[in-house]
Amino acid sequence: MMSKRIEILDIARGAAILGTLGTNIWIFAHLGNYESLFFEGTEWTYSLDAIVSMIFLFFMNGKFLGLLTILFGMGLELKRQSYIRRNQENIWPWIYIWGMLLLFADGFLHFLFVFEYDVLMSYAISGIIVALLLRCQTKIIKRVAISLGLIHLILVILFSILIEVIFRADDLRQEFLRSLQEISLIYLQGTYLDQIIFRFEDFWVHRAEAIAIIPMNILLFLFGVYLVRSRVLEKSEEGRQRRKKMMLWGLGVGIPLNALSLLPFPSLAIFVRYIFAPLMAIGYFMFFNWLLERNAAGFFFQRLSEVGRTALSCYMLQNVVASILFYGWGFALGGTLHSIEIIGVWLLICFLMLLFAHFWLKKFTTGPFELIWRSLTNLPLKFLKESKKAA
Repeated sequence: MMSKRIEILDIARGAAILGTLGTNIWIFAHLGNYESLFFEGTEWTYSLDAIVSMIFLFFMNGKFLGLLTILFGMGLELKRQSYIRRNQENIWPWIYIWGMLLLFADGFLHFLFVFEYDVLMSYAISGIIVALLLRCQTKIIKRVAISLGLIHLILVILFSILIEVIFRADDLRQEFLRSLQEISLIYLQGTYLDQIIFRFEDFWVHRAEAIAIIPMNILLFLFGVYLVRSRVLEKSEEGRQRRKKMMLWGLGVGIPLNALSLLPFPSLAIFVRYIFAPLMAIGYFMFFNWLLERNAAGFFFQRLSEVGRTALSCYMLQNVVASILFYGWGFALGGTLHSIEIIGVWLLICFLMLLFAHFWLKKFTTGPFELIWRSLTNLPLKFLKESKKAA
């Protein structure tokens, strides 16, 4: 690992973790019903409640997930370079892959016991593929990236057509909505054990999105690798100009494209989340860096960086807190709150995560789950050192 942390990465990672909850909170609040993420505005007449949720999700849905994915790719490349500096390039991919296997196991447990839309398993698989891909020649990486881009685009087009067909046919739409309502009943009336069994029995159904977004994840991982290798974050005039250009493109083009989600066509919402949102995520990242350079959000950025340093722990903990608040076996707030109240709960959980990260880091250098994960990841290195000493 690097001896000195890059401040903007911790800040952006913290924002990405809390922003990801800004999307997931609607799934918790609607008891596993994800209709509001894509289909809130499928009619031209909107209620005030729908307008509030749509505007909020315009800034959240897919953007911070995309940002988190890019940051994963940047972290991968920084770790690779760290091993190269220590003349350990030959063991790097295998140590990283071991760490990703541990993350996959962590993600499976989180999926099973906490949240069926967990993203860690998908990140683990993507990380393994990218770690192996980086050993290939540049031309091969480019060909793979182009192929994955086409596959992802085709999948999004097919999925958007399917959704449009479902929502334009009353009988199919009603059947789809009934299936979502049945899920909500499990989370409202079922016990905690019922929910675990439900996730386990419908494993592949719940993992469909996590599998389908692997091509997109790999592309965003590779973009993160590119950002590190191209030294975009360097404090030079060239670096500043490139960051400014990316910010203007990310926000200037990304915002109008993402605004398509406000139109009453569910197919556009699919395109926004899986195609256009990552562009806006790049704009977010460069905007955060722009603010940091101007010391425009000092105190808040310090708190976000603490969440970034405990990202894995905060990600898992915030989902646990949301489960307790919304599900029937907890405080059973699910299905009872309006949009503004849901946003208020999101802010409350964010505040709790900021407090947790701040006070935890007064005693430790990283989060509790990070400590366990890194300790297990480093086990092969310790084994190698002990073997060399014994020899």
